[in-house]
Amino acid sequence: MSKILIIDDDSQICKTLAKLFTRMGHEIDYSLTLNQGLDKAFDKMFDIVFLDVNLPDGNGLEAIDVIREHSFAPEVIIMTGQGDPDGAELAMKSKAWDYILKSGSLKKIKFSLIRALEYRQQKQSKIHHIEIERETIIGKSQLISRCLDKISTAASNDLPILITGETGTGKELFSKAIHNNSKRLSEEFVVVDCAALPEHLVESTLFGHTKGAFTSADSDKIGLLKMADKGTLFLDEVGELPLNVQKKFLRVLQEKKFRPVGSRKEVKSDFRLISATHRDLSEMVKKNQFREDLFFRMFSINIHLPPLKDRENDIKDIAQTNLMTQKNSCTMSQEFLKELQMYEWPGNVRELVNTLDQVCSDAGDGSTLFPHHLPGHIRAFNIRNKFDASKNNEIFEKVHFSEKKKSGSTLKFKDHIERMKYEYLHDLLSTTKGNIKESCRVSGLSRSQLYRLMQQYHL
Repeated sequence: MSKILIIDDDSQICKTLAKLFTRMGHEIDYSLTLNQGLDKAFDKMFDIVFLDVNLPDGNGLEAIDVIREHSFAPEVIIMTGQGDPDGAELAMKSKAWDYILKSGSLKKIKFSLIRALEYRQQKQSKIHHIEIERETIIGKSQLISRCLDKISTAASNDLPILITGETGTGKELFSKAIHNNSKRLSEEFVVVDCAALPEHLVESTLFGHTKGAFTSADSDKIGLLKMADKGTLFLDEVGELPLNVQKKFLRVLQEKKFRPVGSRKEVKSDFRLISATHRDLSEMVKKNQFREDLFFRMFSINIHLPPLKDRENDIKDIAQTNLMTQKNSCTMSQEFLKELQMYEWPGNVRELVNTLDQVCSDAGDGSTLFPHHLPGHIRAFNIRNKFDASKNNEIFEKVHFSEKKKSGSTLKFKDHIERMKYEYLHDLLSTTKGNIKESCRVSGLSRSQLYRLMQQYHL
């Protein structure tokens, strides 16, 4: 028996579908508003959500991404009274299972449900709960767990992969983890830093060259592509690869063979490609800075690594693990940890680790680390945030507690709780820079719950 949620403002449609699905042996619930429906979707674990587009309190299409943030994300089937090509396109881009018209037959709706459940059952049966070799990937957050699940999937096949994310998020680390969990483990993992390749030596470095191919070619040289034969080729910062080399590299991907500089013979290499970049390759394609055919050929799987500022709960684990590797055995005070979690870490994990190395070196053997040990720019950033939060709290007090102050009454327990809720919401929205989707993900609140609280506390 599967659990199905219907979100539609037409009670007759809800009752008709509920009756149909109940006869099929499923457990049914329905809501007449989007807010109520989203609350139910996050309170329980549903397999399928039938979602109307035009609801009295919102657009169903915009809620698809919110529903998919659920850790047990259900399949979404969009229902609409009037077909809209733009709406259908948006639904598909948001990975809705189907987009159907209400005017269609119940038989078609039933068929869509059956197929969605078959797909879901098949997907669930393929989820691997195998403990993978994580290298030094540290963290237990939901964001990192999702990335590790993708590593498990990627390691089981030979499809090309693109890893995206900000500088310092660990793209090479994740690439190595994919290699170490794959059947190519015993072969070479060859790293190519595309940003560091000398422009005049890019081709010879990648493809190799023969003796006399150019002035300084004193002997034959094997290229990195051949070194990666039977193993994994990791192209770091692939967006920096020159356009003329991109064209030649496309042929390499298609035919798995190439011609070294100065050679008449082609060389074969059976490598698995993993690429990484902090740049937006799709935007580069639009600006003719990256070849579109190579872009689509380069990856079948995309793994996006989250910035450290979205992994606040992982900061403690990363810091503790790093301190355990230090020779001078420093320990963190609670105040020090809070400062680490408050900072935004634009350099991500790399910046955090480098900062801890510096702090431990300066503090000395066996020291307890306090906020005073942190670099000045981190303390300055955090103290400014504290002042901003304090200023907003003062505004909140003036708005919400002015009457109590006038009457001379003390702040009651209930009012104190309200104040704490405000502070939490303010910190949440400051951390996510007002991004509602990120705020919902970090807090666990549904979009409707967050909007209600923001309205309640005038945020």
